[in-house]
Amino acid sequence: MKIGFIGAGNMGGAIARGIIRSGVVQAEDVFLYDVNPETSGALARDAGATAVRTAEDLTAAADLFVLAVKPVYVKDALRACYSGLAGKAVVSIVAGLTGDALSRQLPEGTRCLQTMPNTPAMVNEGVTALCEENTLTAGEMAFVRRMFEAIGRVYTLPARLIEAESAVAGSGPAYVAMFIEAMADGGVLLGLPRAQAMEMAAQTLIGTAKMMLASGKHPGAVKDMVCSPGGTTIEAVRALEKGSFRSDVLEAVVAAGERALAIKRETEKG
Repeated sequence: MKIGFIGAGNMGGAIARGIIRSGVVQAEDVFLYDVNPETSGALARDAGATAVRTAEDLTAAADLFVLAVKPVYVKDALRACYSGLAGKAVVSIVAGLTGDALSRQLPEGTRCLQTMPNTPAMVNEGVTALCEENTLTAGEMAFVRRMFEAIGRVYTLPARLIEAESAVAGSGPAYVAMFIEAMADGGVLLGLPRAQAMEMAAQTLIGTAKMMLASGKHPGAVKDMVCSPGGTTIEAVRALEKGSFRSDVLEAVVAAGERALAIKRETEKG
């Protein structure tokens, strides 16, 4: 299958590199279009794909398209590609763009799917939700799953849960980055050099997450493995609980989910 990318920024680039490096598609079957030719050209050189100069060239070259532009540019991008998308398939990774809102901006007969990947896809450790309610063929859906599996874990969810996934996985890297920064700040306060403290905090998070996923242990059980009676870690846990750490994280996820639902309602009106 020939894949066209409408937008060649960070997320589009992550997907293009991932599917080529994993062998999901051959480099010669990947085509890139961006309003900034330097962006698509740089990605093409890095990934071995082909950068095209116009939207018309892109739609003539590919069968399935990944819409990978910022939300504010969706209408312009789809308008530029409009006629060439008829009868083909469009996979959106645009935050807040529902399948219904997308389909209203496409020619009749164009198949579409809403997805929600997150930024760790850039290092092949992403989380992507595929919306159950879509109009792709079974073969196209299977291909898209393989495509996103090349950059991380993939989940198929009903449309009503896409915003929940966005609140956990889509916004999650921001929460995690803040936690790493805070851990590193604590290390610096205790005398560690900044660079080492940051690396230690990040690696500890990576290692803990991998250990939890590999073992299948509940997060509470992983915590208990480290908390010796009367020890340093249980004292730290006490301090976190006193500061309402878990409650604050829970409220952050809910706030992100509520905002995602509000954005969804706004896009559906448009």
